[in-house]
Amino acid sequence: MPRARLWTVALSVSALISINLLGTPAHAALPTAAVALGDSFASGEAGRWQGNSLSTTGSIDGTDRSYASGTADPHRVYGTTYDNACDRSDTAPIRSAALPVTERINLACSGATTANVFRASSGGVAYKGEAPQADQLAAVARAKDVRLITLTIGGNDLGFADIITACVKAYMLYYYCNPDQQAVVDERIDAVRAGVGKAVDEIRAVMSDAGYSPSGYTLIVQSSPSPVTRAATNRYGEYGWTRTNTGGCPFWNGDLDWARDSLTGQLADMIGEVAADKGARFLDLRDAFEGREVCATASRQVDATHPASGANSEWVRWLVTGMTSSPGDKRESFHPNAYGQQALGRCLALSAASTAPSRACRNTAGQGPTGMTLS
Repeated sequence: MPRARLWTVALSVSALISINLLGTPAHAALPTAAVALGDSFASGEAGRWQGNSLSTTGSIDGTDRSYASGTADPHRVYGTTYDNACDRSDTAPIRSAALPVTERINLACSGATTANVFRASSGGVAYKGEAPQADQLAAVARAKDVRLITLTIGGNDLGFADIITACVKAYMLYYYCNPDQQAVVDERIDAVRAGVGKAVDEIRAVMSDAGYSPSGYTLIVQSSPSPVTRAATNRYGEYGWTRTNTGGCPFWNGDLDWARDSLTGQLADMIGEVAADKGARFLDLRDAFEGREVCATASRQVDATHPASGANSEWVRWLVTGMTSSPGDKRESFHPNAYGQQALGRCLALSAASTAPSRACRNTAGQGPTGMTLS
């Protein structure tokens, strides 16, 4: 073969290898997909609800999306994932986001930690009867043309649910929770940082093994919005039982301000630093629900004369006791409801369309979930 033609063949083979590593054409003929990994803020916990109401019957003033034909059935919202409590709702951010893909795949599971994301071969742990999320992603990456991956993780490693429980208990027993809980956070934060970093590494490894280059897909690591408002914007007085029995936000003012800014901010800052270190995009959601949190002055509860509305209702599920006066599952407490999830979906769509490595998402006062903006 002439030398010139030999070089042409060699260059052609090299080009094909390069294209294959980018996932084009190895994945080009497959359905495009966006995949969500992580915990309850990604799975869609509390998506059953749209606003909070003091009613206890029927559709709960239209806030219970699972109610139909005289019965409430959470499977209408969470599907079969209600059975193992992963609670992947039909309004989860990955489902709500307007993304230019054929399929949206939700692998996130309520209660998951970073260890539930790692591959089993790297110490990952199965959770609620499901394989580690990175191993599930591996199967998806080979069967689909994955264009976008989101990761929302770290809150359960930090012990978010236990922190909330401690602060509710502190309100009932008349002391502040934040001094002790800040010490807990400070003790755990470095381990959480390492776990989030490893979760990103696991995702990268899975995608590389499936033939994708780092530039062949977008990886967005997200923080979580604060579910509670600051003391100054809480519509219920600090003393008395209205914060508990009416608002569903039993926290002292000092603990509200700590949770809203210090706790949420410390976790978001850490996740943002990990994303930057690992070359992933960061979507900062710490202020996404400002004015839409539980008990926020700018929002109101749903009742017979004020129907559920994305522009006026709260975007977070209040404290659920599991009693008749507070229907629903306790695990839904202080999670984004359907409106909140739709708002986060809008944030995700805006972030995916942007090329900036780090963006923050905020809502627009007086508007519903479609009014989210990036800054």
